[in-house]
Order: sequence, then C-alpha cells, then structure tokens
Amino acid sequence: MIGYPGWLHRLIPHPVAWIAAAIAALDRRWNHPGRARKFLGVVTMLAIVGLSAGAGIAIIRVASHIPYGGVLVVLIATLGLAQRSLFDHVAAVIRAFNADDLPAARTAVGRIVGRDVTQLDQSGVAAAALESLAESFNDGVVAPAFWLFLGGLPGLFAYKAVNTADSMIGHREPRWRDFGWAAARTDDVMNLIPARLTGGLIAIAGRGGWRVMFRDARKHASPNAGWPEAAMAGALKVELGGPASYDGVMHDRPTFGAGPRPGPHDLGRGLMIFLGACWVMWGLLAVGGLIWRP
Repeated sequence: MIGYPGWLHRLIPHPVAWIAAAIAALDRRWNHPGRARKFLGVVTMLAIVGLSAGAGIAIIRVASHIPYGGVLVVLIATLGLAQRSLFDHVAAVIRAFNADDLPAARTAVGRIVGRDVTQLDQSGVAAAALESLAESFNDGVVAPAFWLFLGGLPGLFAYKAVNTADSMIGHREPRWRDFGWAAARTDDVMNLIPARLTGGLIAIAGRGGWRVMFRDARKHASPNAGWPEAAMAGALKVELGGPASYDGVMHDRPTFGAGPRPGPHDLGRGLMIFLGACWVMWGLLAVGGLIWRP
C-alpha cells in the first residue's frame, strides 16, 4: 500500500534493480554470436534464481535469531509486491487525461508499456494502460503473492528473478531468441496458475468478464497474458488488444472483448477494478490464514 519511496530508492536501490544489474552484466558477457547462447541462457537463469532464492533463505535464517524477525521478513516480502507502484503509474495517465494533456498521457503510459506511444490517440492510450494494468496485476501482485505463499521469501525472490529476466532478455528478436529462451519458458511456467487466478480476481471485482475471459484468453500469443487482459475487457465491456506498433513495426494482435474501444473514463473504472481485486485477494488470504492451522 505504501510502495518503495523514491528517496529510499536513491539511497538503497530496490532489490529488483540489483537483479536487473546482474542479468544485464551476464547478458553483456555471454550473449554473443558464435557462443552456445541457449546453454549460457540456462546457466544465467540458474545463477540468478539460485542467488535470489539463496538470499531469501539467508534472510529467514537471520530473522529466526533476532527479536521480531517475523516482522522483518514481512517487511522485506513487501518489496516483491508492486501494488502501489502499479496504481501510481496508471493514476498518472488518468491525471494527464483529466488535464486534457494527451502528450503527457502518452509519456505516462510509455513508462509501463513496450509499444510505440507517440501516435496513440486517447483510446489507444487508455487501451494500452488497461492492458498493462491487467497483465502487471499478475506479474507485480498476484504471482509474487502466490509464490510467497508457496515458498516464502525464497519462492518470492526466485519468481522476481525469473520475471525480471523475462522482461529483459525473454524476447523473440534474434539477439535474445536463444539466450532468453530459458527466462521466457520459466516465466511461462511460473505464471500458469497465477495468471488464471488474476483473471478470476478481476472478474470477481468487476462483477463480470468470465465469459469473455474463457472465450478470448487463448487468443493471446502468451499462454498467460490473455487471461487477465480478457477478463478486464469483459468486466469493462470494452475491446482491448488489436494492432500495435513496436519499434516502428506494426504487429497484428488479437482482440479481447466485443464492446467499443476504451476511453479515459474506462481507464478510471479499470483502476477501481484493480483496487477491488487487490482487496479480494488480500481478504481471501486473510480468511484462509485464520482458518488454516498447519
């Protein structure tokens, strides 16, 4: 709910930045033509995941020997949950819309999407933000919480390492196709269950979207991203997806939902659905924690 303040990040960079720096260093060192890129990509993933999970184990062991160590573990665990950051980034797009400043809205949405934003109209900006909001709800909130629940800090840190690697090197361009293969495939596997849970949470909070989610989710090239995006489209009764430009090249993507293209008002509604879905998730975990006695 609080997030990672900018002043603290300047003083002590967020741990994800440490993971990203390690991945970038290994990419520069090993990802070159003529080398066994796929093998080295696997080694990169084993190293990054092993170090991250090992850090989680070390923190738990230290915390078990100090007063209020459990509180320390919980505080550190929040570093893997991007709930507030995601809200702030989407809210910045809404503020730009409210100021009738389309260039500022494009700049704001450009911070959370990979597509070209300079030519997007209001509807294009709103659609891009909604798609990123839905997908990032999984990557930044539900999936980290899922792996924290299953594996404690080691599980959470391992997931963050995999997801960060996928975002940096898990691409289909020639430079990363082989080197990032392990990152992309591992990320797919680790998100199989969380992505479907995310779609369900969105449908619950949005009081609809189930039919569209089950109908359209598999249209997406990713085995996971389509579930939250289709659920958001169905809950808002709008159409998401469709053609988008990446690095100057237009890609013909599938569409989700059957309504009109979204506008600024729909983005505000989507952000409220996101907040509602967060409350549903934490409420279910709280109730389960009270009931479950291992």
